[in-house]
Amino acid sequence: MNILVLDTIHGGKEIARHLLSNGYAVDTVDVYRGEGSITVDEASTRTYDLVTAPVHLDPDQPLMHLSGKYQTHHQIIRFCLGEARPRLTVEVTGARGKTTIAHALASILTGRGILLSSIGITEYPSRENIGKKSITPASTIQAANDAVASDGWLVAEESIGVSGMGDLGILTSGDDYLCAGGKKSALAVKKEMLVFCNHILAAPGIDWHDRRVIHAEDIVSCEGTTCTWSYNGQEGSFENPLMVLPAYQNAMQTAAAAACLLGYSPDGLRDFTALPGRLQVHRHDSQVIIDDANSGTSKSTVPEAVRYGRLIHPNVPLVLVIGAEAENICEGFSLADIKYVIDSTCPDSVILVGSIYPNDAASYLLHPSVVQVSSLAQGERYAKTLFKTAVIVLAVKTWR
Repeated sequence: MNILVLDTIHGGKEIARHLLSNGYAVDTVDVYRGEGSITVDEASTRTYDLVTAPVHLDPDQPLMHLSGKYQTHHQIIRFCLGEARPRLTVEVTGARGKTTIAHALASILTGRGILLSSIGITEYPSRENIGKKSITPASTIQAANDAVASDGWLVAEESIGVSGMGDLGILTSGDDYLCAGGKKSALAVKKEMLVFCNHILAAPGIDWHDRRVIHAEDIVSCEGTTCTWSYNGQEGSFENPLMVLPAYQNAMQTAAAAACLLGYSPDGLRDFTALPGRLQVHRHDSQVIIDDANSGTSKSTVPEAVRYGRLIHPNVPLVLVIGAEAENICEGFSLADIKYVIDSTCPDSVILVGSIYPNDAASYLLHPSVVQVSSLAQGERYAKTLFKTAVIVLAVKTWR
């Protein structure tokens, strides 16, 4: 079988490597830079039995139509794995909350397992990070093979969809944006893929009317810092102070519901702690640092981080380090969204991070104190010099 793999930037090289090891003839094309094993022009003259491309590629890309058979990078995962599947697989996707939910669920699963998240590949129960990987579909192949090798479970966080091999598929958010050259709804794409999982769980508040979809709020309810669950004749409750934060309450409720569906007690979530970049709190002398710098940082998460910081350390100056360090994140952080955050949170000082913004961005933001730097690390260092006592909120969209 001759296979054409498009988009080597977003995992195409890894997919091609696995296909080659399975004995297939494979060509790769980088549709953005014209690189790969062959050029765009060469590929257009050849015949293929199968073309595979990421879901976010423009559907009008001519190379996608060189074969009558097409699979997304998500779908090709099952093709690459063949019959080798983990004994339990949970796939997690959504515009926000993926990493926290995946880590929360993995923290209460028993025995050996593999967690794929934006932090990388983590082995359980040791919780040792065994590889730095992104959450492109291709990364799920290695994570699944690692889980099979240890006869363990797999919890996989995936970007813009799932492979459909999951015993349970989780949709973490109902937020939507356009992808594939602005021609597709990312939320619709995710839902289309999730229906191939054996069971589907939707996080609280998601509007999805399908008889196959289980809604987390039908199993778990939260009030204050208390989470109460009831499923299949079993019930219980646990407390966690993180649930004072809406994002963590949502994640805890979803992870608890997932645990119930998988036959586990969710009560172990009482010990779950904040993740780096997900509202983790640090102290630096008399400064409090709220870390909300991750790939899901957005105009909806930053006000929550600001509120949390002011709750912990009230009546002191607040420095907002905000922007986008990574240009290859599907949902960006526009200046309009940043201006909305600034106007709604009223920080004392603003540090704008990212080379993607124009030099005159400060004038657009209409804040009396805006400084531009190129990286999150630079922004954090500079923020620490501004006030001896302060709250510093790190709200930079970046891979971590």
